Amino acid sequence: MSGYISPVTPLSPEDSIEDHSSNRLLQRAVHVLRVEAEALANVANLYETDATAQDGLSSAVKAVLKSQNRGGKLVICGVGKSGYIGMKMTATCKSMGISASFMHACEAAHGDLGDIRSKDVLLFISFSGKTPELMNLLPHVDASVQMMAMTSHRRRKDCQLLVDRENGILLPTPIHEKEEVSFGVTAPTTSTTVALAVADMIALNVADELHSGKTKDVFLKNHPGGAIGMTHQEVQQLKRPCEDVSIVELPSPSISAESDD
Repeated sequence: MSGYISPVTPLSPEDSIEDHSSNRLLQRAVHVLRVEAEALANVANLYETDATAQDGLSSAVKAVLKSQNRGGKLVICGVGKSGYIGMKMTATCKSMGISASFMHACEAAHGDLGDIRSKDVLLFISFSGKTPELMNLLPHVDASVQMMAMTSHRRRKDCQLLVDRENGILLPTPIHEKEEVSFGVTAPTTSTTVALAVADMIALNVADELHSGKTKDVFLKNHPGGAIGMTHQEVQQLKRPCEDVSIVELPSPSISAESDD
């Protein structure tokens, strides 16, 4: 029949509610991504243009390199969400041949301070720069230890963790707006994203200087397991087609309490 128009099935109330909920979910999700992307863009611009941030970067890399060359290590200390960033930074450093260890701020006060030596560099991670668990450690860290802090501050004099350390090094990790303004909650989100990026920046720069541009080789040597290690072994096998090379993925650590003996 000419001019016939198919009837449109009206949305049920349930469909309307579900569609509205999906749109809100998508809008919130994209908002989070855009806010955190903007925070990263802002901190990149800071290190590109701000003399204090650039001095902190240069001084931090030099301090860690000096420590590594003297047989010292990078000790990274934090608590809470910042502590998890510290753990990840420690793992990244180790995989790239940088001697490092993580020290939980609470455990530090119960004996783990013994991990710090005079040749080491101590890096605090704290958005506020005045986390009580970290502040409590200051009187117990020898003055010979080079101290650094990754905080939201743009000037070293504003960071309480470094106020009594004339040679303290500040690595600014500010965010462009408070997380409560961005997301309605003060949970560390944007701040930890920025801290993680700055941590990667330090680790990659130290590794490149330490290994004279051969960081890739060091990383592959230290990462024989998982998909990364297997891919590397496959490449090596292709380079030596005449050799009988078996690719064996390393077993995951056992979580059983039983002995293998």
